[in-house]
Amino acid sequence: MNFEKTSNPAFSESRLRKLAGDFAGTGQMTVAGAATKTLLLFGLLVLTASITWKMVGVESTALMPCIIGGAIGAVILAIIACVKPDKAYIFGPLYALCEGLLVGAVSAMYAAAYDGIITMALLLTLTISGVVFLCYRFGILRASGTFVKVISYATIGIGAFYLLSWILSFFGLNISVFNMSGLGIIIQLVIVGIAALNLVLDFHNIENGAANGVPAQFEWYYAFGLMVTLVWIYFEILRLLAILNRKN
Repeated sequence: MNFEKTSNPAFSESRLRKLAGDFAGTGQMTVAGAATKTLLLFGLLVLTASITWKMVGVESTALMPCIIGGAIGAVILAIIACVKPDKAYIFGPLYALCEGLLVGAVSAMYAAAYDGIITMALLLTLTISGVVFLCYRFGILRASGTFVKVISYATIGIGAFYLLSWILSFFGLNISVFNMSGLGIIIQLVIVGIAALNLVLDFHNIENGAANGVPAQFEWYYAFGLMVTLVWIYFEILRLLAILNRKN
C-alpha cells in the first residue's frame, strides 16, 4: 500500500500500515462512510447545543457550568480519541455531546451581546467551508508537503498563543485580540484563514485513508477530526464578528 504523508500523528504512515494490518478483514473505510459519520456527530452536537441554548436562556446561572463542563469534557474526550482512534466510535459521539454543551452556551452568550451574530457566524462558517471544499475538490488547494508543514506549524502557533494568553490572564495581563484594535482584526482574520485551511488537511486525510485500506471503524475518527475543525472555524468567526461589532 502506498500511504501518503499526513499531518495527523494518529495517522502517520507507520501507524496507517499497522492499522491496516491489525484490522484486516473488518472492512475498509470510504469517503461516503466518513461523511455519514460526520453528519451523525453533528446531529448530536446540534441537538445538545439547542437544548443547552434553551436551558441557558431560561436559567442564566447554568451558563458557566455548561461552558466549563463542556470544555473540560470535550478536551478530555478529544485526547482519548486521538490516543485511541480505533475507539472513536465511542469517544466521538461523547465528544460531540460535550461540544454541544459548549457551543450552545457560548452561542447564547454571544447572541445576548450582539444581535444576529449567530446567524451570520453560521452562514459564514458554511460558506467558507463550502468554498474550501470546492477549492480542494477542483485541485486549487492541495495538501502538498509544504502546505501541510505551514498549516500545521501555524496551527500549533495559534494554540501556543491562546495558551500563553490564558496563562498570562492569571497574572492580570490580557493579550487578547479584543484589545488590539485594528491589529486584532488582522490577527483574527489570519486565525480564521488558518482554521479554514485545516479543512484541506482533513479532506486529504479522509481521501488518503479511504484510498489505502484504513479499517471502516476509523471513519468515526476522521469524522471527529473534521467536526473539530468546523467547530473551531465557527468559534473563530464568532470572535471576529464580535471584534467588528465592538469597533462599530
